[in-house]
Amino acid sequence: MVARRVMAPRAVVFGAALLVPVLVLAACDSAPPAPQAEQTEVPEEFQTAERPPQPETTAGIGTPMDERLATIGLVNKRNNISRDIEMYPGESRRIDDVIIRLSACERTAPWEDPQQTGAFVQVFVNERSDNDAELRWNPVFSGWMFKESPSLNVVEHPIYDVWLKDCAMSFPGEEEAVSEGEDEDS
Repeated sequence: MVARRVMAPRAVVFGAALLVPVLVLAACDSAPPAPQAEQTEVPEEFQTAERPPQPETTAGIGTPMDERLATIGLVNKRNNISRDIEMYPGESRRIDDVIIRLSACERTAPWEDPQQTGAFVQVFVNERSDNDAELRWNPVFSGWMFKESPSLNVVEHPIYDVWLKDCAMSFPGEEEAVSEGEDEDS
């Protein structure tokens, strides 16, 4: 009889231990709220990107630097939010705890090989160096990114990933070549 009294409490404890995780999971809501990226103001020290002066010899070759439009991809790996950010050179944009600064946007002329698209980008992240430190803007990346070779210069950050998607600009003669090709097809 002594053996039965010892076995009964163990069975009850084991059964209760199996029941607790089931109750915890039943209390959870199965649909998490959809995460949203928040665009906020850029601090003053990051608002303008200083570009080096452009040489006079390249002024007539393609679209002026101020009129070029870069498309940059940003993904937050924690909540899987991705965005396409369109920026002009000299512009800075803040999304949540990331500031992206675009200094230049280039692509090779259509008659040159290999075709390359690049942009000079700086990325800053508002984070703490340790748990007791204050938040501060840490430079994470500063350099050229290339659309055709994204692994050449990589933003190495555990939460954010940034890459170049496109640089919209044109060269003299591109418009005529496109319209001539359309006329031949007719």
